Amino acid sequence: MPFSRQDERFIKRALSLARRGLGKTSPNPAVGAVLVRKGLVVAEGWHKRAGGPHAEVFALRNAKARGATLYVTMEPCSTWEKTPPCTGAIIAAGVKRVVVAARDPNPKHNGRGLTVLRRAGIRVEAGLLDAEATALNEAFNKWITTGMPLVIAKAAMSLDGKIATRTGDSKWITSETARREAHKLRAHVDAIMVGANAVIRDDPQLTVRHGVRGKQPCRVVVDGHGRSPRTAKLFTDAHRQGTIVLTTSRSSPSWRKNLGQSGVHVFVIKGSGGRLDLRAALRVLGKMNITSVLVEGGGELLGSLFDAWLIDRVALFYAPIVIGGRGAVTTVGGEGVSKVKQSVRFLDCHWRNIGKDEILVEARVRK
Repeated sequence: MPFSRQDERFIKRALSLARRGLGKTSPNPAVGAVLVRKGLVVAEGWHKRAGGPHAEVFALRNAKARGATLYVTMEPCSTWEKTPPCTGAIIAAGVKRVVVAARDPNPKHNGRGLTVLRRAGIRVEAGLLDAEATALNEAFNKWITTGMPLVIAKAAMSLDGKIATRTGDSKWITSETARREAHKLRAHVDAIMVGANAVIRDDPQLTVRHGVRGKQPCRVVVDGHGRSPRTAKLFTDAHRQGTIVLTTSRSSPSWRKNLGQSGVHVFVIKGSGGRLDLRAALRVLGKMNITSVLVEGGGELLGSLFDAWLIDRVALFYAPIVIGGRGAVTTVGGEGVSKVKQSVRFLDCHWRNIGKDEILVEARVRK
């Protein structure tokens, strides 16, 4: 049965509500719900934080739901977790019809919630604006089905693809406006990742600043040989207990011990040929309920992730400058490909202006 224009209007409203939870609900998905009776919205809700009531519960609270239609962006959960199953609340409220945008990819729920509602005599229709609803929770969808976080490569570069000059100078390639936009990206992910070279060269803070409000993500350092100085800001500032170091047995035991004693979380990851297994490292982060990672460099870490086909998305800031120089640092290092046809290619590529002359290119990696 085709959906009506009214159905589409209300599910779009539910999607708009769901977006209010982006960056706040991890490791849960962002979900919105709208309750409608006789063509009028009587209640709305969205998932606001992990562990808190789900969108459906907010919409059903203090509302006359008997005989109403509930529009929800993701299939209602059907199992007890930290909160009761939403299917039970929907049935108890006397909802007559449920319109769902996307199924829940969680193997515990996928299709089960729809079946529970139908068996209770509720008319259930699914698939309205499914693609839009699925894209909304891209990080959750990957994490819940693979155990690995969504990996976003972020870089700020010159038009010729350089992130530092031949002397290593990199401050500042992009403007304050672009940096503020980059900090908005930080506020919407669970973790920010850098390699040892970035820590040694830049001593970054990896905090949410520049007037951007939002949660502070975990900071992750990939350092297989333990070269990062123990005095680095990531290991000594007020956020150090939210810093994770991924290393190998080749790093010094005393280096690892000292970092651990300062509050840093240190994980020894298997490696081969002195190189850390990045896929195994991402699985460790996934087990910590980290669903999204913003990789901010350096070029060798980005290159290694691209070489292993572990990048899912890119966010590339271009400044209107040319740095040049054979010795200048390029955005992506690693081994690279031997033939153009082997290149990493992208889907859904789009760009927008940042400030007056800078450009942000965002795209999804074609796997």
